[in-house]
Amino acid sequence: MWDILLQTLPFFALIALGFGAGRTGFFTPEATAYLTRFVFYFALSAMLLKFSANLSLSEILDWPFVGAYLTATVAIYLVATAVALIRKRGIEEAAVEAQCAVIGNVGFLGIPMLVLLLGQNAIGPIMLVLAVDLIVFSSLIVILITGSRDGRVSPAVLKTVGLGLLKNPMIVSIVVGLSVSATGMTIPTPVNDFLTILGAAATPGALFAIGASLASKSAERLAVAGWLSASKLVLHPAAVAFAALVLFDVEPYAAGVMISAAALPVAGNVYILAQHYGVAPQRVSASILISTALSVLTVSAVIAWVQPFMG
Repeated sequence: MWDILLQTLPFFALIALGFGAGRTGFFTPEATAYLTRFVFYFALSAMLLKFSANLSLSEILDWPFVGAYLTATVAIYLVATAVALIRKRGIEEAAVEAQCAVIGNVGFLGIPMLVLLLGQNAIGPIMLVLAVDLIVFSSLIVILITGSRDGRVSPAVLKTVGLGLLKNPMIVSIVVGLSVSATGMTIPTPVNDFLTILGAAATPGALFAIGASLASKSAERLAVAGWLSASKLVLHPAAVAFAALVLFDVEPYAAGVMISAAALPVAGNVYILAQHYGVAPQRVSASILISTALSVLTVSAVIAWVQPFMG
């Protein structure tokens, strides 16, 4: 545990550095927005494209893996939804809280950190987790909120969801990379070097951007935010572990990567959606802040637990 904590500390130190820069005003919210845009559309996309271009679809696509992750995530999603409804929150707020309970920061934190800690073979499983999160749950929250407001799920909503997926640079990068891999083409050296240099900016840029964005978050509604943070950091990885190791018998290494990815703190894009639709943004803000702070210990503990059986 102590060794893993020491290995994860540099990642969280970069987040803390960004947080300090944002808190002191050295890095303004506008600067943070532009850095996040650079990482999202350029650096992280380059990293994902290069990673996926060196993989085949058969290496990534693992149906027992998908079944285990989807089953566990849906279970926690339903628990969080039920708790929200019991508290007499509407469908919209329930959808946002459920998103906090299951959607971790796989893109900005998981990819750079888990690949370095668990090895290059973690790339495929991480991409599969990311794809399920983006395709299934990022679509689901939009459908639930807009459907609740309109009283029905219209074709226009489904079109919006579809276009959103097609415009997501992470999805596009993975698809392009796998397409290159499927053709058997070798990426030309200058292009490969370009992707390597640009992709290298993803890790420090993403972690710094996480910290800087946290500087504008508030820790209001602590009781609910604490529950959602516990769901994300404890219940979600526990459910994923049970599904992967007991129900679906996922290969141990892939299972360890999946469990580690499930232990990541609440993703920043949940706040973007909450703010966009005007649904409980402060609650989401507090959940991101608390879960990220606590994840310094919880993520290290989960990785220390999975490493022995990963082989």
